[in-house]
Amino acid sequence: QVQLVESGGGLVQAGGSLRLSCAASGRSFGLNEVGWYRQAPGKQRELVARVRISGNTNYVDFRKDRFTITRDSAKNTVYLQMNSLKPEDTAVYYCNAKFWSQVGPSDYWGQGTQVTVSS
Repeated sequence: QVQLVESGGGLVQAGGSLRLSCAASGRSFGLNEVGWYRQAPGKQRELVARVRISGNTNYVDFRKDRFTITRDSAKNTVYLQMNSLKPEDTAVYYCNAKFWSQVGPSDYWGQGTQVTVSS
C-alpha cells in the first residue's frame, strides 16, 4: 500500500556532497518512523539516520556524522544530506518507513539508490 522511491544517488568525488530524496505514496496515517540505511557489498545493512514522528513533531534519534536527515510532511518526502563524502560511504542507500496502527506495525522499503564515492 505504501511505495517509497529514492533518487539523488550517483558518482561523486571524495569530499563532495549528495542529497538523496525519498518520495512516498499511499497511506500516511500512522507513520511512526522514517530513516535511511545503507548496505555495501558483503556487509550488513546499517542505519544512517532516523526520525521518529509524534504528531507534527519530528525527533532525530540517530544521525551519523556528516549526514543530516530532514522530513517535509507536506511533500511526503524525506531527504538525506551527505557532506564530505568518503570512499567508505560507497553503498546502496535505502529509504525506510515504519507505521503503527490497530492491526500492528508495518515496514516499507524503497528499492535503493547507488552512491559511489571515488578517491
